[in-house]
Amino acid sequence: MHISYNWLKQFIKLDVTPEETSETLTDLGLEVEGITHYESVKGGLKGVVVGHVLSCTKHPNADKLNVTKVDLGTEEPVQIVCGAPNVAAGQKVPVATIGTELFDADGNAFQIKKGKIRGEESFGMICSEVELGIGTNGDGILVLDPSIAAGTPAAEVFKVVTDEVFEIGLTPNRSDAMSHWGVARDLRAGLLQNSNNEIQHKELITPSVSKFKVERRTLKMDVSVEDYKKAPRYCGVTISGIEVKPSPEWLQNRLKAIGIAPKNNIVDVTNYVLHDLGQPLHAFDAAKIKGSKVTVKTVAAGTKFTTLDGVERELHQDDLVICDENGPMCLAGIFGGTRTAVSENTTTIFLESAYFNPVTIRKAAKRHGLNTDSSFRFERGIDPSITEYALKHAALLIQQVAGGEITSDPVDLYPKKIEDFSVFLNFNNINRILGEEISKETIKKILVSLDIKVHSMSDIGLGITVPAYRADVTREIDVIEEILRVYGFNNITFSSKLNATISNNSRTEDHRVQNIISNLLVSQGFYEIMSNSLTTPDYTNLTEDIKSNFQVDILNPLSHDLSVMRQTLLFGGLEAISYNINRKRGDLKLFEFGKSYHKMITNYEENKHFALFATGNNVKASWNSKQSLTDFFEFKGYVNGILARLGITKLNTQPAESDIFSEGISYYLGKDKLVEFGILKKAILKEFDIKQEVCYADFNWENILKVISQKIKFTDINKFPSVKRDYALLIDENITFDQIYALVKQVDKAIIKDVTLFDVYQGDKIEQGKKSYAISILMEDSSKTLTDSQVEKIMGKIKYQLENNLGAQLR
Repeated sequence: MHISYNWLKQFIKLDVTPEETSETLTDLGLEVEGITHYESVKGGLKGVVVGHVLSCTKHPNADKLNVTKVDLGTEEPVQIVCGAPNVAAGQKVPVATIGTELFDADGNAFQIKKGKIRGEESFGMICSEVELGIGTNGDGILVLDPSIAAGTPAAEVFKVVTDEVFEIGLTPNRSDAMSHWGVARDLRAGLLQNSNNEIQHKELITPSVSKFKVERRTLKMDVSVEDYKKAPRYCGVTISGIEVKPSPEWLQNRLKAIGIAPKNNIVDVTNYVLHDLGQPLHAFDAAKIKGSKVTVKTVAAGTKFTTLDGVERELHQDDLVICDENGPMCLAGIFGGTRTAVSENTTTIFLESAYFNPVTIRKAAKRHGLNTDSSFRFERGIDPSITEYALKHAALLIQQVAGGEITSDPVDLYPKKIEDFSVFLNFNNINRILGEEISKETIKKILVSLDIKVHSMSDIGLGITVPAYRADVTREIDVIEEILRVYGFNNITFSSKLNATISNNSRTEDHRVQNIISNLLVSQGFYEIMSNSLTTPDYTNLTEDIKSNFQVDILNPLSHDLSVMRQTLLFGGLEAISYNINRKRGDLKLFEFGKSYHKMITNYEENKHFALFATGNNVKASWNSKQSLTDFFEFKGYVNGILARLGITKLNTQPAESDIFSEGISYYLGKDKLVEFGILKKAILKEFDIKQEVCYADFNWENILKVISQKIKFTDINKFPSVKRDYALLIDENITFDQIYALVKQVDKAIIKDVTLFDVYQGDKIEQGKKSYAISILMEDSSKTLTDSQVEKIMGKIKYQLENNLGAQLR
């Protein structure tokens, strides 16, 4: 937000420099991010003075040049060679002296230097309007009033305006400071104490509207509001006999200083009042309004409306619009329409000033992708008490710059006044939170300087009323914060005593375990990512694991793509992978710690997860190594390494239940599922335009923490050795590990302790439609040592089941 130093001085008498003002504003919480110097004429005409042409003769070596002697108000006149056809003796002209910096039409600087032109010395340049940057006539030099004394700085003649403009990083809660009046109001409080810590009250000067009067009642405009929740207050007035033309210089300079391009005097006044008082306004061409009634209402969904940018938009049923008999004229609080826009032929206007519900405006602006100066203010909440005052102020300004007369009584529809907030302020709470005692009188004066009324006072505290425009101050703690920022954070003394606390953290604290795993993965070439917790509801169509009725909807989403809370970390990771692949970074190993969010029947749930992704090459091709892709076996090693680092062993392996995997397994400890991992289905990857294989693991982090937090239990080691056998199977590509697992386990549940998938292969070395599975079978008997014949008998049964039920072939 841009705030002009000169403009501020209209509201408050400042005896401090712009730099000191910026420090005060920053201390108050209105952080000044930079100060820009503004000049109404670029360069400020520094070095340009008025010269008196004493003589003018033809150049001896050039037909189109003249040699002049010019008095610059110094002891000796200077010689200047000039090519302008209209230069003559006796003229008063602007002269750019040696060293002056001027600017061309493109804004590029050039410096005036001493030189020779066709053998004649020249000590400056007699300038035209174009060369000075004050006009468009470049046919000849600019001839000035002969009464102006030679040597007068041109900046005084042309009334060059200079200003210092503050760039304020306004926080969303400070809606009260979205204008020069609001900033001046805050500055008055900040300047309450002078350099000697003496209390001083600076007067706030507000524009007078005492001259507002209705000359004739010839253009009455009836107004009705159908929904006062959306439009609590609406004001309007008509002005006739105006002339639309360029604004006067003072108004143009005010707007240019803060980066707004002037358009015409009517639009410029509405922009001026918006930045002056913080009240958005809109002017309608009254002659283009069909009928004599203006209605504030919503219209049917799909209604067409063309805004001032020439875009035809379809309105939503909740959009608040200003209508006449022909339909919408303005998207309330956001953007006007082309049909009733003010043009150079406009002679009568209907001027609107209103207070619209912030939520209504915010939703409509987001729906249509619009962000205007008006919506910026309405969305955050403006002052409802100045609606009519700002209307009258604008009407007087329009009369001043465009003529005309007020031709109707002001309409002010305000059925239910927005009340101020009442708060009780406890002195003990102030001192406790600030850490030191502030005198009661100082507290009272600070509150008064902030327009907070004190209506009762006791030994315990103050009964106060906070004005409605301070939408961010509704509680006692908010008021205490206001006192502190005005009193000054720098004025709070701190104890010289140093206290240190040593926290007693468990080895299984969440953040400590996260750091352990993060360090492990980073050492193996992984990168941590942080994806957005907001996502699109369309992802529910990609898997049965997440349900649309479990998703947490955002009440006021920025867009459809960010309208729900995520139910899984998968899709955020795939977005990151797709983004990197599109930028030629296809070898990726990523991990993320984050939460998933779910709406249950009676409450909401947040579950902590840890996601692991790997895709592309694990080993790049070089002179001494072959290129190697990250496969299921490699990825399984990463998962096992993480669990081993946490001391989690003796896991049960089961087929993955999720439908996102083409091949996948789950690790359980008891009934707790710790992780599910595998190779993602191509159908899901296709949605993200990923054409390479991606391995993904989803750790249930809360179960992980629960397992490692449990007391360690010891059991006797089995006295009898276990036996491990591996099978390499050639099977149809539609067969899953789930089917294999179930068949193998049912052969002998007492002896077969675990079945693990440790390799998957599909490629040109086996026939099309087939894949290779490598499984490991762990057998153990707690009562005796297994003999070779027992093992072979079990393996024979397993082979029979696989061959007959799944058509598997041993490789």
